[in-house]
Amino acid sequence: MASKVSKRDARKSRQKRVRAKVFGTQDRPRLNVFRSLNNTYAQIIDDVSGKTIVSASSLEEAVKSQFSHTGNVATASVIGKLVAERALEKGITTVVFDRAGYKYHGRVKALAEAARESGLVF
Repeated sequence: MASKVSKRDARKSRQKRVRAKVFGTQDRPRLNVFRSLNNTYAQIIDDVSGKTIVSASSLEEAVKSQFSHTGNVATASVIGKLVAERALEKGITTVVFDRAGYKYHGRVKALAEAARESGLVF
C-alpha cells in the first residue's frame, strides 16, 4: 500500500531538487521567495557567506498599511518592487531566482515580474 504524499512534502522535495542546482554567489546572489497563507517574503541571499543581503515582506508597516489582506498578488508585486529597489541600492543588479518549489504562478510570478520591471536581471 503506497503512502500519500502531502502538498507540503511534495513542495519540500521540489525545493531540495531546485536548491541542488540554484546557488547564489556574491556577484549573483539568490532571490528566494516564500509564501505563507497570509504573507509573502523575499530575500536576496549570498550562499557563499550564508548571509541575507536584502529582504522585504508583507509584514512591514509600509506594505501592511496599503492592504487589508496581504496574501495576494497585489501585495506580492509591491514586495517585488521593494526588494528590487533595496537590491539596486546595495549595488546588486543580477540575481538567480529561487522559487522554492512553488509553481511560477500567482504571487511568485507577480513578485518576479515586479522585480524585473524595477531593474533586477534574472
